[in-house]
Formats: sequence, structure tokens, C-alpha cells
Amino acid sequence: MLAYTIRRLLIAIPILLIASMFAFFLVEVSSDPINNYRQQLEQNAVASGMDAKAIDASVELFEERNYYDRSTPERYWLWLTGIGGNGDIGLLQGEFGPSLRGGGNYDIKAELGKRFFITLRLVFLATIFSMGLAMLAGVIMAVRQYKKIDYILTLIGFVALSMPVFWFAQLIKNTAVSYNKATGTDTFATYGDSAPGGTGGMSTGEAILDALSHLVLPTLVLMLAGYAGASRFQRSAMLDVLNSDYVRLARAKGLRNGTVMRRHALRTALIPMATIAPVAILAAMAGAVVTETVFEWQGMGKFFVDALGQRDPFAIQAFLIISGALTVVGVLISDLLYGIVDPRIRYE
Repeated sequence: MLAYTIRRLLIAIPILLIASMFAFFLVEVSSDPINNYRQQLEQNAVASGMDAKAIDASVELFEERNYYDRSTPERYWLWLTGIGGNGDIGLLQGEFGPSLRGGGNYDIKAELGKRFFITLRLVFLATIFSMGLAMLAGVIMAVRQYKKIDYILTLIGFVALSMPVFWFAQLIKNTAVSYNKATGTDTFATYGDSAPGGTGGMSTGEAILDALSHLVLPTLVLMLAGYAGASRFQRSAMLDVLNSDYVRLARAKGLRNGTVMRRHALRTALIPMATIAPVAILAAMAGAVVTETVFEWQGMGKFFVDALGQRDPFAIQAFLIISGALTVVGVLISDLLYGIVDPRIRYE
């Protein structure tokens, strides 16, 4: 297992390198920050009193400050290593590059560090609930195949699967807002990841309750989105096990149905679910981009949407490379879990 893990980690290095190239060059070809900056200056030329010469000089300073006076391969090397930069760029040094927002005062690394944990708590909670619900529903559907409960849970799964996350999140939010207005209460928190004034003046218990109240609706959205696919996966896995020879043999020996289910069928059928959990977390992170936007959470999803809206290349690249790294780590954990939960798997 150790040798396999080391080998997979070594393989992950070139994969991450390729992912960084894609993240960098895709953003490069899809954005033109220099032209955008020039257009902003020209639009405000009358109000700012800048003539053509002053605009050209300002654009040159902009290019130099944001490393656009260098060729694309040079910028990639600089973005990756930070060698030759001013200390504000270089992935290997933990710097994502200067932001085009806030007059250069917007710190991408600090913002990502703060927002990462906001998104993490939402994603983990939604994944735990969605996987737990999917396992329970999948087992019930398989055991009660073609019964009424199987059809009902299948219908719920297909409805959840067919609903766009954005539309469903907005529907949940609007319903909660209407309920709050109708009752004259603040039963459901529909805006932000914490109280508007922050939790600084709250006790620990009040802060926990505040966090939970803001988690309920976004978690519900992500939970149902993840539940839909996972429940079908669990149903198929359970049916395969129930129709296997060793389960038939166990029943033929006269073992009680509950014993067969608990000792032989259920454990084997849950193995595939354990291995897709890391992938489910990544899918929830993708869904968080939409959910955080609807509920105005200041997490990584909102960070990405804002970066797109502000045409901030280094911020977009930072989000993409972090997502790529998390994907590689998630797949690695999934592979390792498979060997842990299934004793038949050996890594030679």
C-alpha cells in the first residue's frame, strides 16, 4: 500500500503540471485584460482628464505591474515558479499572482484561505447527508425492488436529478423568504454564511446555532443534487450483490434473511459507495459555485463567480488550479479507500 501510494503521488505531479498548463493557457486565450484596462481608461478619459499619451503610459505601467510585458511562456513559468517576479506570484511559493481588482490591494491568497473553509463546511455537510441518504434509499429500493416504495424513491431521485441546481436553489430561497414574510419571523436564514454583523458578539452556542441556521438551505440544495445519482448507484450495487451466488448460497444454507443482509450483502454493497465519496465531495464543490451565488455565501464558489465577472485572470487561474489539485487528491483517496474497504484488492 505504501509503495502504491508513493507511486500514485509521483504520477500526480505531472498530472498537476498538465492541469496547471491548461488552467493558465485557457484563461490566457479567453481574456484580454490589457484591452479591457485601456477601454476603461478611454471611457473615463474626459472625467479623469487623461489624454492619449497619458493613457498609453498608464497601460504600460499596468502591463509591467501585472507581468503582461512578457511573453506567454515566460508568464507561465513566472506564475508557476515565481522566479523573476516581485514576490507576489509563483504557485510553488504559495502565491497566485496580483489581482486586477481593488487597485492591486485585493489579496488572492488571503481571500482563498478565508473562503476555503466556508465552502468546506458546506460541502462536507452536504456530502455526508447526501451519501447517507443515498445509501439508505438505495438499499431499500433494492430490497423492495418493484414495490411501491421502490417506485416512490426512484421518482424522487429522477425529479432531483432533473432539476437544475440554480433553479432549485432559487426556488428554495424564494419559498423560505415567503415563509419568513408570511410568519413575520426569521426562521430560515436566506442570505450569507453568518449573521450580517458577524458572530463576534455571540457566545459559542449562539455562534453555532447561527452557523447551522445559515447551513440548512444551501445544504439541502447540495444534498438533494448529490443524493439523486448516488442512490441509483447504491441500488444497482445492492441488486448485484443480492443476485450473486454467495448470497444465494447463504440463503440456501438456511441463514435468516436479516443475517444474510447484514453479514454478506450490505457490507459488500457499501464498498463502491465508500470509493465514490471523494468524487461526491468534488461534485458538491462544483455545485457550491451556484449555491453560494444564490445564497450570497462568501465562499470559493462566490469567489470564482466574482473573478469571472471582474475579469480577473490570476484569480480565475487560482480557483482552477485549486480545483484541479483537489480532484487529483480526491481520486487518489478514492483509489486508496477501495483497497482499505475491500480486502480482495491488493496493491502489488
